[in-house]
Amino acid sequence: MRKKWFRALFAQRVWVALLILLQAAFLIHLILTGSAVSRRLNHLLTGLSLVVSLYIIAKKDKGAYKLTWVFLILLFPVFGGALYVLFTFQTSTRRFEKSIEAVEGHIRPLYQLPQDGYQQAKERLPHRVSQIRYLQKFAGFPVYDQTTTSYYSPGELFFEALIPDLESAEHYIFLEYFIVQEGKMWDTILEILIRKAREGVTVRLMYDDMGCFLLLPKKYKEKLAAFGIECIVFNPFRPLMSAVQNNRDHRKITSIDGKVAYTGGINLADEYINAYEKHGHWKDSALRVEGKAAWSLTLIFLEMWALCKGEQEDFEAFYPWKDAPCDIQTDGFVQPYADSPMDLDNVGEHVYLQIINSAKDYVYITTPYLIVDDSMLSALILAAKSGVDVRIITPRIWDKRLVHMTTRSYYRELTRAGVKVYEYTNGFMHAKTFVSDDNIATVGTTNLDFRSLYLHFECGVMLMESSTVHSVKDDFMKTLDSCQLITQEDCKAGVLVRLFQDILRLFAPLL
Repeated sequence: MRKKWFRALFAQRVWVALLILLQAAFLIHLILTGSAVSRRLNHLLTGLSLVVSLYIIAKKDKGAYKLTWVFLILLFPVFGGALYVLFTFQTSTRRFEKSIEAVEGHIRPLYQLPQDGYQQAKERLPHRVSQIRYLQKFAGFPVYDQTTTSYYSPGELFFEALIPDLESAEHYIFLEYFIVQEGKMWDTILEILIRKAREGVTVRLMYDDMGCFLLLPKKYKEKLAAFGIECIVFNPFRPLMSAVQNNRDHRKITSIDGKVAYTGGINLADEYINAYEKHGHWKDSALRVEGKAAWSLTLIFLEMWALCKGEQEDFEAFYPWKDAPCDIQTDGFVQPYADSPMDLDNVGEHVYLQIINSAKDYVYITTPYLIVDDSMLSALILAAKSGVDVRIITPRIWDKRLVHMTTRSYYRELTRAGVKVYEYTNGFMHAKTFVSDDNIATVGTTNLDFRSLYLHFECGVMLMESSTVHSVKDDFMKTLDSCQLITQEDCKAGVLVRLFQDILRLFAPLL
C-alpha cells in the first residue's frame, strides 16, 4: 500500500515539475524562433529588463537582493526583467497581502485579553525596554508575566514532554508544522489526536505543502478528516510561476487549550527525535510555554488558520481564562512573536539584531545555516571587535551541500574579527537559539539565512530574566564538547574554491 501511494504521489510531483518546465520552454521558444514577432518580443523584454533594473536599484530593499536580481538581469538581459515581474507583480500576491491585513486587523486586539506585563517589564528591565517596546508597540506582540517556560534539547526530551500535554487536552489541540511525516513520532501523536477528536476535543492540523513534499499521501487531508481532525494544507504547490509559492509556513506551534504551547525547531518527523538517523545525531531545541504567553502562540496559529480557511470565526471563544484568572506564577517575562514575509518589517531579524547589539558580555548562537546580509554580518563583527564573546554553532554534517558551502564562506570574515565559530561534529545542528548576558534568550523557528529571515512565515519566543535563559546557555556550553572550533587555518582555501564560494554568496538570497 505504501509503495502504491508513493508511486501516485511521485507521479503527481513529476507532472507538476514538467508543467513548470513547459511554461519556461514555451517562452524561450517564442523568443528564439527568429520570426518578426520573436524579434519584437526580444527588444520589448530587453527594454523591460532595463526598466526593471532601475526600479530594483531605487527600491527600498535588502542590498543583497538588489545585487542578486541586477546580476541575473545582466546575465540574462532578455529573460531577467520578465522573471522579476512574474515573481513580484502578481495579483495573487496582492490578494494574499490584503487577506493577511484583514485577518490581523480582526485578531490583533485579542492579544491583550490577558493583561500584559508591559508596565512591570519596564520597571524591572529598563535595559530591555527598547526591545520589549519594539515587539509590543510596533510589531503588536505583547510581553507577558504569569508564565513559566521549559527548554528541551534534543528532540527526544521535547517528545516526552509533549505526549502527556496532548493527553491532558480538554477543549482543543492546534498544530502548525512545516514538516509532518509518518513514523514513530507522528503515528504516536496521531493516535492521541484521533482519540481526542472522538472525545469531542477540537483538533486542527496545518502543514506546509512544500515542507511535506513527497512525505505525505496526496489526499492525506481527507484521511484526517475521516478521523474528525480538521486539516489545512498551507499554500498548496501549483505548477505556476508565482511568488506566493516562495513563501512557506516554516512555523512549528502546538497549542493545548491555549494554556500550554510549544515552539522551536522541531518538526513532526522521526529524524527530529533521533528515531531515524538522517544526518547523524539531530541536535534541535523546543520551548514549552505555560500561562498567559501561551495564548499569544495560540493566536498566531488562529491567525494563519483564518487566513488559509478564508473565514472569520469567534476567536475569543478559544480564550482559556474566561471563567477563572490565570494562576501561573511569574518566571521572568515572556514575549512570543511571529514574522510574515508580506509586511515591510523583518521581525525575526530585528529580534536577533537587538540581542547582538545590546550584548555586553556574550552572545551565543545556534543555527543550521549562516547565510546573512551585511547588516547581520556587521553586527556580529562589531560585537566581537567590541569585546563581546560571540560564539556560533553550525553543523559539520550538512543537509544541503551548496548551502553548507555558502555558510562556510562567512567563516573567514567572522573568525578574523574574533567571532568563535564551531561546527557540531556529532551530526546536524538544527536548533535556532540566541542567548546573551544571562538575562535574555530567544528560541524559535528562524534560521540565519535569507529564506528564513525574509521569505518564510516564522515565529519565536523571547525570554527575559527567566530561569530558562540559563537552561539555553547551559545547553550551548554542553554542546561545545561535541564541536570543533574553526580556526583561520581551517578557513584557508584555494583560489577556485574561494571564487566558487563568492559566486554562491552572490546567489545567497535565492538559496
